[in-house]
Amino acid sequence: MSVASSKSTFGNSLDGSWTLHRADQPEQRYPASIPLDVHQILLDAGDIPDPYFRDNEAAVQWVHQHDWVLQTEFDLSEADLAGQATLRLAFVDTHASVVINDQPVGEIANFFRRFDLDVRAALKPGRNRLTITLHDNAALAAQRAEQQPFPVPWAAMNNQIPHMNLVRKTQCDAGWDWGLCLLSMGVYAAPELMLHSGRRLDSVRVDQVHEADCVHLDIAIDTSGPADKTQLIELQMTDCEPVQLTIPAGAQGIKTRLTIQQPRLWWPAGYGDQPLYHLSVRLDGQHWQRDIGLRSLHWDLSADDAGNRMAVVVNGVDIFAKGANWIPADAFPARHQPERYEQLLGDAVAANMNMVRVWGGGFYEQDAFYDTCERLGILVWHDLMFACALYPSTKAFIDDIRPEVEYQIRRLQSYACIALWCGDNEVIGAIDWFDVSRNNRDQYLVNYDRLNRVLDDVVAQNDPGRTFWPSSPCNGELDFGDAWHDDHRGDMHFWDVWHEGKSFSAYTEIQPRFCSEFGYQSFPSLELIESITEPADRNVTSPVMEAHQKNLGGNSRIVEMFTRYFRFPVGFDQFLYLSQVQQALAIKTAVEYWRSLRPHCMGTLYWQLNDTWPVASWSSLEYGGRWKQLHYHARRFYQPIQLFWIGDGSQKKLVAVNDLPQQAALSGRWRLLTLAGQTERSETFDLQLAGGESRVLIELDADQPEQQFAVSAAEARVAGQVFDCEATAYFALWKTLNLPLAQVQATTGSEGDAQWLELSTDGPAHFVTLSSPAAGHWSDNSLTLLPGEPRRLYWQGVEPIDLGSVRIDHLERSYRPS
Repeated sequence: MSVASSKSTFGNSLDGSWTLHRADQPEQRYPASIPLDVHQILLDAGDIPDPYFRDNEAAVQWVHQHDWVLQTEFDLSEADLAGQATLRLAFVDTHASVVINDQPVGEIANFFRRFDLDVRAALKPGRNRLTITLHDNAALAAQRAEQQPFPVPWAAMNNQIPHMNLVRKTQCDAGWDWGLCLLSMGVYAAPELMLHSGRRLDSVRVDQVHEADCVHLDIAIDTSGPADKTQLIELQMTDCEPVQLTIPAGAQGIKTRLTIQQPRLWWPAGYGDQPLYHLSVRLDGQHWQRDIGLRSLHWDLSADDAGNRMAVVVNGVDIFAKGANWIPADAFPARHQPERYEQLLGDAVAANMNMVRVWGGGFYEQDAFYDTCERLGILVWHDLMFACALYPSTKAFIDDIRPEVEYQIRRLQSYACIALWCGDNEVIGAIDWFDVSRNNRDQYLVNYDRLNRVLDDVVAQNDPGRTFWPSSPCNGELDFGDAWHDDHRGDMHFWDVWHEGKSFSAYTEIQPRFCSEFGYQSFPSLELIESITEPADRNVTSPVMEAHQKNLGGNSRIVEMFTRYFRFPVGFDQFLYLSQVQQALAIKTAVEYWRSLRPHCMGTLYWQLNDTWPVASWSSLEYGGRWKQLHYHARRFYQPIQLFWIGDGSQKKLVAVNDLPQQAALSGRWRLLTLAGQTERSETFDLQLAGGESRVLIELDADQPEQQFAVSAAEARVAGQVFDCEATAYFALWKTLNLPLAQVQATTGSEGDAQWLELSTDGPAHFVTLSSPAAGHWSDNSLTLLPGEPRRLYWQGVEPIDLGSVRIDHLERSYRPS
């Protein structure tokens, strides 16, 4: 199968040499290239400080307040100008004036749209100059606010710049409770000059109709521009004969059907392989191509005794959606490169994830993101780009939104990985966040519904085979109930533990059908913090550290929860370490309980996978890609077959869960140990676990001694795969356990290019974690280490590691001075 990435060639790509200058300083010119990011260019030139370092964020705010001029030149011949000329612009961020040879050809102001500008009258034979002037998006927001017929509230707790909800730009660019304010400006995809005498090739949509042993592909080819003549379209598809289609005069689109016999089906990660089929379409020198998977997909929203199910079904198999929420990969948009997508999404699959949610406060990602998801088997819950604020429903706004959503749906529709289109993130709920909308609820609910119906309509017209989900969270179509607390139907956002300060046990007091947001914060690693601070900054309440904590009260919540569960850590490094232990335990508690409920619950997407910059946040992958402890725990609690200890305090039950459709053979044992490591009780088990089954194996009495802990380990065999399953249980708060200080020893070695570190201990050690300045991760981490049972961990990094630089932490050490 082809593994070439998605690529479209429609004309002359203007990706050569560019220059950048501030509009009021034309003498200072910077050389530039696509992707062209104003902040990145200034940073590379040394004209702004790194906004990620210390508290430099404030020092770069002047950048977006100026106009910035981008210029490039290109040559044309007389023959080039014989027909039509269209300048195609995409990923222009955001408000821009476009001029060719001193002649205005357009003004644009929507980062999420593609614009085709008729530029024939401005072109000339010989040398031509294209000028794109980027304007202050904050000024545009203020201007639009004055034009609204009634106030449209925005979330000041997130955005540092007012009214950015009125600008069609990445919402978190103005700041968020995990993101800095870096109001980016730039052009991130090369403009294309299309010289044509007929139609422009716009998009190719593919609907899949699956039958026994074959799949029918209904292919719609969309064009625009002059349609006054008949043209030939060439279509090629893996395992099919080439097809030539004639699009008649007057038509702007054409449809055809291809049939593939004995298709090799695409599966979500963990359920099977991801074979890809190459589809190619050519029209008059324009070329669209993409690798796609073949699968059936629908959502089971049927009624049951508890309410309504919410489960994604792929190729007839109920899939337990396991994953996290995706935010933009970097606050500098030019850094959104295929390599970054590969790293972050590859690490998601390495943690046994099969779904990410593209969150509505980000942006519609570059093709490379979806290509990577397609290749790795990652389903994509895709929000449309509205989040945590209210939005207008004026004619001007809707006239801008409709082509935006139509373009993005048509651009992405053919990907097999797209699982669902969701109207927004938390916009229904936001009606109750602001005094003006809360006190005029009917007006703002009608306003919301007008916009949401447009989104629904555009999705239905352009991708009728996929589910449109009105909002996240919500209970379903035309249901504006409280999906933060109603766990009977729909998707749920559950924030009672973090935002409301409830204990971890609150996760076990609800039974969501699909939880698409829940999270708990931690600090990033000491190594990352050392790279962005000076030594004097390294205290969690220093001004610099607080500049990297964007959630109001975030530090207080972390500390307060420490006092409930743990003995207080000693030293800055142990504070960071324990925050990651605590984060991992919070999410572990939720996911393991909710997975044990299957098939009642069929999805957990925690907040969040990644970071946009170095910051205290809910991510499991810190900025730069280093795995937090949560990500190692996710690899275990998202394993397709796993053991979980469920329950609070001394009352525990051991549950085995099988997410695969095939029966699994499970054999192992569980033990009760003293805190010093002596075995008090040991039992084996050997059973067959049905596909999709969750089964209680052991129930322990409420009088279980608190100063003990339990471990379980098993091997699961299914369909030629072997899974090592393990789980640890504690019967009291960690702060009440009289843990002896274990002496953990390490030996090092290598096997070929593989480096390893073998850990051993004289007593039980808990949440044993290796840390290193090197980029990469370990084969396992944040684990329970028992005496007489050494663990060998392998380094999995892009570069070799100095094994002597590895730091070893564990829970007992966190509160005892070295």
